[in-house]
Amino acid sequence: MKIIEVKHVVKEYKKVKKEKGLKGAIKNLFVQNVEYVRAVDDISFDIEQGDIVAYIGPNGAGKSTTVKMLSGILRPTSGDILIDGLSPQKNRKQVVKNIGVVFGQRSQLNWDLRLGESFELLKRIYQIDDELYQNNLAMFNDILEINKFIDTPVRQLSLGQRMRGDLVAAMLHSPKVLFLDEPTIGLDVEAKYAIRKFIKEINERNATTIILTTHDLGDIQELCKRLIIINEGKIIEDGSLNELIDRIAPYRELIIDFYSPVHIPHPKAEIVSMNEARTVYKFKKDEISAAQLIEDISRLSPIKDISLQEAKIDDIIRVAYKMKA
Repeated sequence: MKIIEVKHVVKEYKKVKKEKGLKGAIKNLFVQNVEYVRAVDDISFDIEQGDIVAYIGPNGAGKSTTVKMLSGILRPTSGDILIDGLSPQKNRKQVVKNIGVVFGQRSQLNWDLRLGESFELLKRIYQIDDELYQNNLAMFNDILEINKFIDTPVRQLSLGQRMRGDLVAAMLHSPKVLFLDEPTIGLDVEAKYAIRKFIKEINERNATTIILTTHDLGDIQELCKRLIIINEGKIIEDGSLNELIDRIAPYRELIIDFYSPVHIPHPKAEIVSMNEARTVYKFKKDEISAAQLIEDISRLSPIKDISLQEAKIDDIIRVAYKMKA
């Protein structure tokens, strides 16, 4: 079932170009040189209920603009957006009840209240009944251990604690869709682990649909099966992470340490380097498996140690940017 539908969406911003110098300043008072910049340029995609999708791109690519349009904060210049069959612009009140939003660098918590009081305020705003509220708090505490700092004023929370609080605040009303914009930015290893665990758990327990924008490639590898890449306002890739890796980096490297220096070629692998008893083979994943390659070579000489080198995800994504630039 499609829960998010984006059809030919465009977002333009008006930019006034000012001329330099005294003459230019005088001219600017009477004549405005206006140009339109497309932050999002004719994008289309659908997302099924229960999916976790990474929506990534370089700075200024249009990621946050898209999330703001999906959540109803911004209105698209043209095109259509539906969240569970409703427009977030035309049916904002109904859509807000079905979405949660977390912006990594902006908090929806009230800085003058204790964390628990912020939750109580949101309970009243969303008109959450007592049973659902208590059940959700208990579930989120199991995952994020928020009871350890629930009585702490928001302004005194660490970045990791505040981010956990923002996640709880976004999910208190059990929305069907959660938008996460850089949720692990600036967090330490322990805090990142807690956030990722939370995302996995609510997705599994509630079938919550999640769109994640991030520069942390660890988030993508651990959480997302599908990847949408946007660059200069256009979608340049949309598919599974594994398919992207197979297409852009079809090769793997097998590093074999023999007991003594040997030269053992293989018809389906290229010898990249040889250094004393170590040989590095490069092979295509769709032509031969690593296991078969190891078995073939081990018949000709005993193997002391092996390791397999996969393509790095950050290199894959960087290549994707360059290919469609």
